[in-house]
Amino acid sequence: MYKSQPYSQIAFEDFNQPMGLKMNPKNRWIEKAEWIPWAELEKGYAKNFRNQKGNVAKPLRMALGALLIQIEYGYSDEETVLQIQENPYLQFFIGLPGYQEEKPFDSSTMVYFRKRLDAVTLTEINEKITEYALAKDKENQDNDNDTDDDTDSNDSGNAGTLILDATCAPQKIKYPTDTELLNEARTHAEKMVDDICETNGFSKPRMYRKKARKDYLSIVRRKRKSAKWLRPKIRKLLGYVRRDIDYIKGYLEHGIKLNEKQQKTFEVICRIYDQQKEMFDKKTHSVKDRIVSFSQPWLRPIVRGKAKAKVEFGAKLDLSIDSNGMARIEKTSFDAYNEASVLVQAVRRFYDRNGRYPERVLADKIYRNRENRSYCKIRGIRLAGPSLGRPKKDQTRDKEIEYRDNADRVEVERGFSLLKRCFGMENIRTKLRETTLTTIALSVIAMNVDNINRNRLRSFLDN
Repeated sequence: MYKSQPYSQIAFEDFNQPMGLKMNPKNRWIEKAEWIPWAELEKGYAKNFRNQKGNVAKPLRMALGALLIQIEYGYSDEETVLQIQENPYLQFFIGLPGYQEEKPFDSSTMVYFRKRLDAVTLTEINEKITEYALAKDKENQDNDNDTDDDTDSNDSGNAGTLILDATCAPQKIKYPTDTELLNEARTHAEKMVDDICETNGFSKPRMYRKKARKDYLSIVRRKRKSAKWLRPKIRKLLGYVRRDIDYIKGYLEHGIKLNEKQQKTFEVICRIYDQQKEMFDKKTHSVKDRIVSFSQPWLRPIVRGKAKAKVEFGAKLDLSIDSNGMARIEKTSFDAYNEASVLVQAVRRFYDRNGRYPERVLADKIYRNRENRSYCKIRGIRLAGPSLGRPKKDQTRDKEIEYRDNADRVEVERGFSLLKRCFGMENIRTKLRETTLTTIALSVIAMNVDNINRNRLRSFLDN
């Protein structure tokens, strides 16, 4: 159930300050709140609550504001609530009518905030915040100082720049190894057998727990593990998991039913065993859709080829930045994909937003395949970068344009750096698939709001 709040706390003057408390109206959280269209966002958020019964849900401003504060500082759920309780500026940002000493909500409510504000909803919110900021900026600036895409137009009617690149949002998980995954599969299978036997009054079968634990510890405690020494050890771990799976399948054949949680766990155990058995038989270290975390089986290894980490474990995403410096997520996936397939979709979304195609697209080499070049050429878009194949005999290169394109393309790399250093994308700590996507989308929104506020301050100082 959802009810609109009786107050519309947008202006700083509406905030009730108790005697002795004097707040600074130039505080960054007060200025950030001015660049978010709370009333418009609340109308769209209220449509998600069709049931008129039950407890009244927290307003959008409180939910989104608390999540943005958490992303900004990297707090836990408990610490986020405590900081809001102690800070009047944060209370203003989440839409409270005045300063209060008690907690505005319990820390467990943060989980529901992340589930309600899914990635699709946050993408729409990001677009509305961007549109609101640009419209408000136009009202405060003259046409000569306008930052609209028309400042970068040509005779073809195309205008603006689209910068596109891909990165990975690493998840906070233990570094995956074959022995760790097999041991987790074994322990979960043993617990499942115990629960089935206890529930149905069966006697527990022999599973050699102590021996399996001893074999696992002998692998972990050994510093140097040669392939010849490790292979028979992995064969033993596979045997333990195979025996437990057979026990569970035997119970299922006799009519024992698993609950939803047990069914999902058993599926993960079987998938891990099948993958590890396949790699063991083929003597390889790669397999399709390889599971790297038992608790988060949707995660996949993403090959990045970077000096710091050649392989990262998390969601892969494509980020685009327009001429106004606003970032948007074009695609997010836990599976590896070819970034070149995203360019056409990103250009079409640019056209839907602006009513015209971009004048130029700045992207990495992998995006500049024949299909994308042909698509951009037909629409008068300059896809920056050298032509495919050998250079022509009489071809001349405009070094000034190449230098400008390379310098402007750094903006998306700067965006990745900000997202990972300042807005929590370097180490995603959420445990669910949907909340992980929510955290990534929140990072982009927090960066955009911060950039909008910083650009406003910069333009004020320039004037």
